[in-house]
Amino acid sequence: MTTDETVKVTCHCGAVELRVTLLDGLNTARRCDCSYCRRRGAIMVSAALGGVDVIKGETLQLYTFGTGVAKHYFCGTCGIYTHHQRRSNPLEFGVNVGAIEEVNPSELGDVPWYDGVNHPADR
Repeated sequence: MTTDETVKVTCHCGAVELRVTLLDGLNTARRCDCSYCRRRGAIMVSAALGGVDVIKGETLQLYTFGTGVAKHYFCGTCGIYTHHQRRSNPLEFGVNVGAIEEVNPSELGDVPWYDGVNHPADR
């Protein structure tokens, strides 16, 4: 996958579809160990706030907690997390690699972990 590549992101049931321009392809792949992300278990990649277009999203739901800065979006029908506005950089979205069409997260190898437990905004 190349820099600034546009990908299709979908939930499991097909009710949510996004067109996403990734900031650096899959090179930004990471996991987070905050209380929410470690339970969700998704690998994420980065997109600019203007890089996510909702093509279909009638069932798109929002979940926030704690500081409310991170905004997590998921399909209200099948429950699949598609993307979130990042707390560590609110000018970017994190996008669920597992929801990107034609990408198999198991082929990414070792994915670095981001320390979301000790986030600077929590101090």
